[in-house]
Amino acid sequence: MLTLLIATSGASAQTEGVLLDADVAPDVAQVVGQPAGPAPTPRHTGVKALVKDLALDFAHLPSKENLFWVVVGGGTALAVHPADDYVNDALLNSPFADKFFKPGAVLGQLGTLLGTATTVYIIGRTKDQPKVSHVGMDLIQSLLISETLTQSLKHITRRERPDGSGATSFPSGHAADTFAFATALERHLGWKGAVPAYIFASYVAISRLPANRHWLSDAVFGATVGIIAGRTVTRHGSEFPVAIGIEDGGVSATFSHTWK
Repeated sequence: MLTLLIATSGASAQTEGVLLDADVAPDVAQVVGQPAGPAPTPRHTGVKALVKDLALDFAHLPSKENLFWVVVGGGTALAVHPADDYVNDALLNSPFADKFFKPGAVLGQLGTLLGTATTVYIIGRTKDQPKVSHVGMDLIQSLLISETLTQSLKHITRRERPDGSGATSFPSGHAADTFAFATALERHLGWKGAVPAYIFASYVAISRLPANRHWLSDAVFGATVGIIAGRTVTRHGSEFPVAIGIEDGGVSATFSHTWK
């Protein structure tokens, strides 16, 4: 099912589209609430405020929306699981993939991302720019939640890495952290800033395959963990342009944008 609605009011127009339809249990009639973008810049963006917000973020993790993402991400990871060996073999035997994706190992490291987020936060604090420090706060919080979830799942699942180096393969931490980073940026910068961030996150996630450090399903669910972390941190405030809904007879994804 594809539906496109365009409404014009004055000098602005809003577009909403239902993008996909899938069979679900007939008694499910719940719409997963549309998460919001960044809250208005808080009055305080100091370390104490950061720690307080982080505690609240962990408290907000259990939600129907996050459960939906777990189901979608888990289902997708399960669907691609049979192709894990085939995809890894193809990328491992590709000299181009080895060279092209090699930088992803460093670019997607927690140290690289956390260092970048901390730098943004410090710049905002030292220059007395609360909006900038707010971005840094959300990036740091998203990464910390992503890492907490990822490391917990790694030790619960104990899946062996493709290279046999250890039982910490599922999910991919690089994928989770970069997608958490990108999702947090999306709330603050909108699609113009988010598109490059998501392209970067996808690049890093895929880079773990030719490096023989992760399976495809690890990367898929890692991305899901990152999205959950980023959306949880930036749940409140202005509307987020994409909403997922579960309705009688289908699942819908709605995109909205306003031109002025």
